[in-house]
Amino acid sequence: MQGNLPPEAQEKLEELQDLQETAQEVAAQKQEAETQLRESETALEELEDIEGDTTMYQQLGELLVETDYDEAKSDLEEKVSSLEVRVDTLDKQEERVQEQFEELQEELQQMLGGGPGGGMGGAGGA
Repeated sequence: MQGNLPPEAQEKLEELQDLQETAQEVAAQKQEAETQLRESETALEELEDIEGDTTMYQQLGELLVETDYDEAKSDLEEKVSSLEVRVDTLDKQEERVQEQFEELQEELQQMLGGGPGGGMGGAGGA
């Protein structure tokens, strides 16, 4: 059916598909960041139950390196803070992509429907 569309409509359709891919990528990044955030918050909570003089190890790549309580806590707090900013940024990016998608979808519907209300009312099924 794409072959029967006017060139402008084909271009809008391709933009919609690109935006859909972008939305999926952003959603996947956000989900991963949220998972890391939850894990880091849980680790920080668990750290509260540990004695300050307990021998601790921190993973650096493939190695476990001895660290002290204050350094481990500081590193985790920094990681949580950084991940909170990352999730917030991805939230905003997700909203922007969704808005762009909806605007483009409306433009395409108007282009194909031939008017300001074209396709917006009851054109749920194709």
